[in-house]
Amino acid sequence: MVTAATTEVRAGRSRKARTSGVSRHAYPLWFYLPAAVLFLVFFAIPTFASFYFSLTRWTLFDQEFIGFENYVQFFREPQLYQGFINTLIYGFLTSGLKVVIGLALAVLLTSALVGRHFLRSVIFFPVLVSTIGVGIMFKALLDPFDGMVNGALETLGITGPGWLTDPDLALYSIIGIDVWKGLGIACLIYIAGLVAIPTEYYEAARVDGASKWAAFKSITLPLVKPATGTVIILSLIGGLRSFDLIWATTGGGPGFSSDVIGSVIYKQYQAGFYGLSTAGNVVLFVVVTVIMVPISLMLNKREVEQ
Repeated sequence: MVTAATTEVRAGRSRKARTSGVSRHAYPLWFYLPAAVLFLVFFAIPTFASFYFSLTRWTLFDQEFIGFENYVQFFREPQLYQGFINTLIYGFLTSGLKVVIGLALAVLLTSALVGRHFLRSVIFFPVLVSTIGVGIMFKALLDPFDGMVNGALETLGITGPGWLTDPDLALYSIIGIDVWKGLGIACLIYIAGLVAIPTEYYEAARVDGASKWAAFKSITLPLVKPATGTVIILSLIGGLRSFDLIWATTGGGPGFSSDVIGSVIYKQYQAGFYGLSTAGNVVLFVVVTVIMVPISLMLNKREVEQ
């Protein structure tokens, strides 16, 4: 009796273990299904369709396979070289400025500053505003004749430049606008990283006689490296894919001085060269991937080593 009961209990446990094992492995797989469907519908299928249509001369009603002719023609575009250089300048400069200024503001806004919560809201507010709206607003503010910025400079006896009409200043003016608009995200990420640092580290450094700069260099900078990596990746991807702010302010002008790859592609769409512009989108995708993958791997490797 004891032997039979023990055998039955063991058999029941074995069946339960097999059943729970099956359900334990099968249950989470269903959670991947909605994400997989969304990934296929909104990313994988459009991506592969873009690669195919970049090899065709197409309209909404017909298409003709022409191989790599669109790519050859795209790389012959006279403004492409300038647009590629401007894209790199725009991406790396906006990313670097957001890292430096965002960290400085985050340190300030996590200190014992009066009204720091209000100032956090003020800095984050531009993130919530439409990019096109920001572009139109700054286009009016930076107008060389009727803009408020040059008007304020005139009251000080300074002749304001053509911020968006001077070929030497246009791109850098837009970079400044982009940094102003996106600084809130960088600052928020850094604030989250700073408040996660235990205060005991700073207290120990103070007891050892370390200055504020020494504590910042030895404690703050190493411990916010994950936040820095996040800011660099997000800012750089956004900068390399920039288009809307540039189009709203200068349209890529004057001339081709503020053109980026995105605006070059859009001009091809406007001209009705859909296959050519699709090839440009594929080129932009490859450029962003080639730049971002090594940077992401390098940043992740450093975080693991820390």
